[in-house]
Amino acid sequence: MTFGRRARAAQYATRVNAAADLLAAGLEVSQAARQLARRHRVSERHARRYVERAREGGRVAIPVATQVFTVKLFGELIHRLREYAAGQQRTLSSLLAEALEEFLKRMRAGPRGGR
Repeated sequence: MTFGRRARAAQYATRVNAAADLLAAGLEVSQAARQLARRHRVSERHARRYVERAREGGRVAIPVATQVFTVKLFGELIHRLREYAAGQQRTLSSLLAEALEEFLKRMRAGPRGGR
């Protein structure tokens, strides 16, 4: 068992989804927790938490791995971006990723935005 460290986001999602599959197969919560604990080498207590999460909300999306990408921007632009992200209760990374995806989609559509 791996004690003393938290599961990464992808591990967490994988374990919740495995728990959801066990519940969908008709296992009781306690049975699913025992099986999940053995399969993923976690304590039954932690496995039970994954099973409870799956029971309450079903499967979860497995997050995509990210990489660090450094750019230099004007201080005022950074300030405005941080302010906007905070007002939307989002991370700066998620805001910028969405903006860049939208930008690339528009560029693929052509110089006039596909119109």
